[in-house]
Amino acid sequence: MLNSYLPAIVFLLLGGIVGTAFALMNGVFGPKTNRRSASKTSPYECGLPSDVQQGFRFGISFYMIAMLFILFDIEVIFLYPIAVKLKEFGTFALAETSIFVALLFIGFGYVWRRGALSWR
Repeated sequence: MLNSYLPAIVFLLLGGIVGTAFALMNGVFGPKTNRRSASKTSPYECGLPSDVQQGFRFGISFYMIAMLFILFDIEVIFLYPIAVKLKEFGTFALAETSIFVALLFIGFGYVWRRGALSWR
């Protein structure tokens, strides 16, 4: 029983040891300056200063596009297992997958026609 878990236990122990060693070496050999300035403590995104004020609200179109992306992205992930084992599943799986993809395109066309994918 232990033989089956031994590689995972060794991997976790080595990962913990290496992580702890790097954290300790950073504390010992890293820079010791504690000078804080406004430019060092200000938040930034991708190297650019953030102009977003606290209390800023995103528009509903941002959330709509994010939800639609997640929805269609997750549904496409369901196609991968079928694509890998399509020969074993046979023509029934191919027909069901074709119907699934057709429904995805119908849903995509619907949200596109309704204007959910356009920024306002």
